[in-house]
Amino acid sequence: MEIWYNPSCSKCVGARSTLDAARVPYRLRAYLDAPPSAEELTGVLRRLGAHAWDICRTQEPAAVAQGMADWPRDEASEPRWIAAMVAAPELIQRPILLLDDGGALVGRTPEAVDEAVDRSR
Repeated sequence: MEIWYNPSCSKCVGARSTLDAARVPYRLRAYLDAPPSAEELTGVLRRLGAHAWDICRTQEPAAVAQGMADWPRDEASEPRWIAAMVAAPELIQRPILLLDDGGALVGRTPEAVDEAVDRSR
């Protein structure tokens, strides 16, 4: 499993603690330091079964400055959302858990992290 991780995020720290306690192996990706490409982010969205706006933190200053909360949420607009998140990776929801089974989860809730643990066994 790979975790898109921000060490200052309590949800990331909590997910990591749960995975450690369950002895689930993982790799950390400091996605703020090593931002995903548009292709990588598109692949993650596919794995999540989500659209870019579903994992965008629209209350972050970079999003507010661009007025992203008011951007269209349709297929034609998705590349714009992806480009914005690649340019400012702090807009990407965290933690994202990329599972070895090919799936992915946003690990913001204990239930999502527990599902990741179950799927990793």
